[in-house]
Amino acid sequence: MLRGLWYKGNRMSPRKELPASELEVIERFVSHLALERRLSPNTVDAYRRDVLQLARFIDRIGTSLAAVDYPLLRRFLAQQSTLGYSRASIARRVASIRTFYRWANGRGVVAVDPASMLGRPKVVSRLPSVLRPSDAAALVESPAAVSKDAAPTQPEAFSLRDRAVLELMYGSGLRVGEICGLTLDRVDLARGRVLVLGKGSKEREVPLSDYAISALEEYLRFARPFVAPESSTSLFFNRRRKPMSERDARAMVEKYRKLTLSDRHASPHTLRHSYATHLLEGGADIRAVQELLGHASLATTQRYTHVSKSRLRSVYQQSHPRA
Repeated sequence: MLRGLWYKGNRMSPRKELPASELEVIERFVSHLALERRLSPNTVDAYRRDVLQLARFIDRIGTSLAAVDYPLLRRFLAQQSTLGYSRASIARRVASIRTFYRWANGRGVVAVDPASMLGRPKVVSRLPSVLRPSDAAALVESPAAVSKDAAPTQPEAFSLRDRAVLELMYGSGLRVGEICGLTLDRVDLARGRVLVLGKGSKEREVPLSDYAISALEEYLRFARPFVAPESSTSLFFNRRRKPMSERDARAMVEKYRKLTLSDRHASPHTLRHSYATHLLEGGADIRAVQELLGHASLATTQRYTHVSKSRLRSVYQQSHPRA
């Protein structure tokens, strides 16, 4: 393992470790995010990485997080731009730095908040990629059909798993992390509901489609007993009989994308985008869609109305003789 090493040109050099006092402050901040603010593990990891990157930058200059001033923060962000990071990445680092110094100022780590005047770079809002209903259906139905006359082989068992996961992505709009975190007690097939632990550890109950119920019934009956360790309550597993990870799920979607939609981009989040957009195009109330998706802000859900409007304009331009 190459911990503590970094590449400079073609040679590998030891990277200077941060002082223990700096690492202690960062870990206190991370604990605050995880335990007090109850942010998701992915969000906490992103904050940690961003603040560590800032700490290493200023350590090379010979100063510390507590001694940073506004011009030095601007210098760090300018370097990020020079290194080729996108506006979105830099904007996220600005948010991390602002959050860190707001916390540090409140806890007496710094006397003055040097990040209070730090502006965020404007990020161009991109419309989410959406599949046509026929393409989404083709992707979701792409796992091979399995005969129920005999115990499934390992490939057949994972085909049943994959179909169930894909149905949850498109039929219920679940995030990939939400699916990987599901346990047996959170799925109620009799009621057609699944209890999801979303961002910020917020729970929401989401309806299951008939297709998802059927796929989950087949997976639980014919496949899960062959791939799950006896003591585990997790719902989905990988080929090493460990709970399915987000990386496993993304690789699975990519596998079926290549088989069915080789000329299109598609990811787990594409199926979630498609779920929301198709609901709105079918006449669903936007606030109902907000609840189903687990969005804290209605503005996040409103992005999907823009997708629908852009599709309507595309249909108009292609179909009307005077468009």
